[in-house]
Amino acid sequence: MKHPLHRDGESYPSPPPQRRPRGFASAPAPAAGASPRRRGVQEREREREKERTKLRERHRRAITGRMLAGLRQHGNFPLPARADMNDVLAALARAAGWTVQPDGTTFRSSNQPLLPPPPQLHGAFQVASVETPALINTLSSYAIGTPLDSQASALQTDDSLSPSSLDSVVADRRIKTENHGNSSSVSSLNCMDNDQLTRSVLFPDDYTKTPYIPVYASLPMGIINSHCQLVDPESVRAELRQLKSLNVDGVVVDCWWGIVEAWTPRKYEWSGYRDLFGIIKEFKLKVQVVLSFHGSGETGSGDVLISLPKWIMEIAKENQDIFFTDREGRRNTECLSWGIDKERVLRGRTGIEVLGHTWYMQKNLRQSALSRGHLFWARGPDNAGYYNSRPHETGFFCDGGDYDSYYGRFFLNWYSGVLMDHVDQVLSLATLAFDGAEIVVKVPSIYWWYRTASHAAELTAGFYNTTNRDGYSPVFRMLKKHSVILKLVCYGPEYTVHEKDDDEAFADPEGLTWQVINAAWDQGLPLCIESALPCRNGEAYSRILDTAKPRDDPDRHHAASFAYRQQQQPPLREACLSELCTFVKCMHGEAPQNGEG
Repeated sequence: MKHPLHRDGESYPSPPPQRRPRGFASAPAPAAGASPRRRGVQEREREREKERTKLRERHRRAITGRMLAGLRQHGNFPLPARADMNDVLAALARAAGWTVQPDGTTFRSSNQPLLPPPPQLHGAFQVASVETPALINTLSSYAIGTPLDSQASALQTDDSLSPSSLDSVVADRRIKTENHGNSSSVSSLNCMDNDQLTRSVLFPDDYTKTPYIPVYASLPMGIINSHCQLVDPESVRAELRQLKSLNVDGVVVDCWWGIVEAWTPRKYEWSGYRDLFGIIKEFKLKVQVVLSFHGSGETGSGDVLISLPKWIMEIAKENQDIFFTDREGRRNTECLSWGIDKERVLRGRTGIEVLGHTWYMQKNLRQSALSRGHLFWARGPDNAGYYNSRPHETGFFCDGGDYDSYYGRFFLNWYSGVLMDHVDQVLSLATLAFDGAEIVVKVPSIYWWYRTASHAAELTAGFYNTTNRDGYSPVFRMLKKHSVILKLVCYGPEYTVHEKDDDEAFADPEGLTWQVINAAWDQGLPLCIESALPCRNGEAYSRILDTAKPRDDPDRHHAASFAYRQQQQPPLREACLSELCTFVKCMHGEAPQNGEG
């Protein structure tokens, strides 16, 4: 193509053709001579098309979010916190044995053949590993006198199993069939003793030489009374002696503000904790101290009620706005409101200073709404329901509800921002006060309504995490700035399998657990795990091992430590000692000795 000549005799290339606009941009611009009414109609149409495009994008992100939640729950795929469909397809392809290059090129390696069909079960068999309770229930349901060949069909893949864990429900392929006789010669599972069955199914010997994860045991909260006295030193010694014999690395001790600074501001009593730490030092155990600036109506011993300091309760008689308050005026007297972080209402100190709502938070909300130019947004949602309301029964949390409107997004951003500002200020002071010590921040598992679009429980708790929005990565970026360690409270299968209300509440503890874990590791944040309930069987320990040491993680992530809650009843504790000993060895990357498990 020849270029036109200009006056100077030189030729210049023609400008490239303009791309054809699409979507709402394809609407014709109003002509210069068009009437104002016609221009107004066209502008409104453009705005409506913009909103429709936004809705379509939110719907697409919601579908992607549900897929990600399902994959994290059932498949343990190494997906980033803000994964898109490309990440989903790549994870599925890799799990199926394909190679996915960074540019998206996907192919099957020539040296990697297709997976052969599962072999038949012949004679005495050996189970490789188990990641879900499906196989446990199947094995326990066998009749004692039933031949194995008549039950072979029971060992089938459950829909909840991930592609990466299919080898956990078939017989070990390394078994040579010539070493076994006909299946009819094996009459039942009696050919395997109980210890052998427990070791092979619940504690596979594949954790040898894995990373060393320290194990901590939580001590009962009632060992220190309200006068900061160690109740029974000899019982503490006996318990620590048993923990030391199990090779536990340390203990977790709750240190309560309502006990240490109970009666007078700035007057601290540490005698009971000093005695306790002295005994722990005798056994050369490590200590994780939990600084609890809240009250508790339930303790491990059941006979100690721990409240906020008495002088705080005296202030509350004259100013109850220092507590969180709901719309009906009910006060939560177990913790202080974030709204007093910068208000000197605690005998000359702010909430942040004593650590190291309603009226005050409303003032903060009004300032935020005023800065946005929408003063009428200076209110909490009036259609969010009550404590026992379901999301679909409210106008705020239902699908397509006000939580995703302009006002809803403003309010939730402000609400979660107050939580992040509070944590940021507390950690700024804590890092100065505990210079040189590792600081651990505990994140609760708010898993109710996790399988709904709005995640109403998490929004109420201050975590702006919905189906199409990752609410944990911003929090973890702030924690990363302070170089702290994250601790996640996990609920094991002993809770999820037997809790009947989970389906009604659309709860998903495991899905939330993996979202938090993946988000923390994506931010490079060290992660500790704590069990919310005592482990009652080997299945629970096996699930914790799979969470702390994911075997399919290409980046070799693992937990920094694990803290478990002990059984309070001595008979139950004694019954679990053998499994606990094997669990500790697996966490340490050691091989269990014969007879353990």
